[in-house]
Amino acid sequence: MKKRKRFIPYKRKLKGKTDYKKRLGLVKSGMPRLVIRKTLNNIIAQVVNYETKGDRVIVSAHSRELLKLGWKGRRRNLPAAYLTGMLCGLKAKEKKIENAILDMGLYTSVKGNVIYAALKGAVDAGLNVPHDDSVMPPEDRLKGKHIKGKDIEPEFEAVKKKILAGKK
Repeated sequence: MKKRKRFIPYKRKLKGKTDYKKRLGLVKSGMPRLVIRKTLNNIIAQVVNYETKGDRVIVSAHSRELLKLGWKGRRRNLPAAYLTGMLCGLKAKEKKIENAILDMGLYTSVKGNVIYAALKGAVDAGLNVPHDDSVMPPEDRLKGKHIKGKDIEPEFEAVKKKILAGKK
């Protein structure tokens, strides 16, 4: 007697890794996606195009890149997310990418969170992403004034200048 292989449709859906309905809506737009993801210690921002063989990453920025620019703070807070988004946005502009659509995956939309800080950085770099300004974090939080015990605003401004100077 032959054993039948059990077919599991949408394995990533069962594991809670992909929302296919949301993904289909983003892919149908035909625009590149600005994918922003959080890891335990870092922020990753990528511009991704859909292809039938699989998604193709066009541009990527990782918060670890900020270390080379003189960033000494944590790499998963609002200022680091903003700078990572700005870095990704400037790299996208270099590759002649003007428009994108935000893909925040399975993250819950919370006003002023790290995802929107990275989005604000990409938008400030010149990438056109449809968004509502009411969800963006305020400027003082982007500069790190809310972080206790450390004044990271001068460091933030220095790294921001390096990003803008090196990528124009």
